[in-house]
Amino acid sequence: MAEDKKKVKALDGAVMTTEGLSFKGFILSPIVENCTGCDRVAAFEEQSYCPAYAEPAKKWARGICNFATHVKATVDKEGKTKVNPLKASKRAAKGR
Repeated sequence: MAEDKKKVKALDGAVMTTEGLSFKGFILSPIVENCTGCDRVAAFEEQSYCPAYAEPAKKWARGICNFATHVKATVDKEGKTKVNPLKASKRAAKGR
């Protein structure tokens, strides 16, 4: 029941206009399929919206949305972390 109250307050003060859902001066777009399952998603008049970001499709365009609570971070296939090339060249010059 506490979760239901949070979701209701997430879009408290939102107004449906001809352009879309107006919330805190921004026009919110409905969520995309990738957002399904996220804890931030809030329902408003039979549509689901993300109060954290106005256009969820743009967040998912370049990969994983950084606001997504339902997606875990992945490690690259080799298990290596990316090293700054400038630092790597300095380390090589010092002989480390």
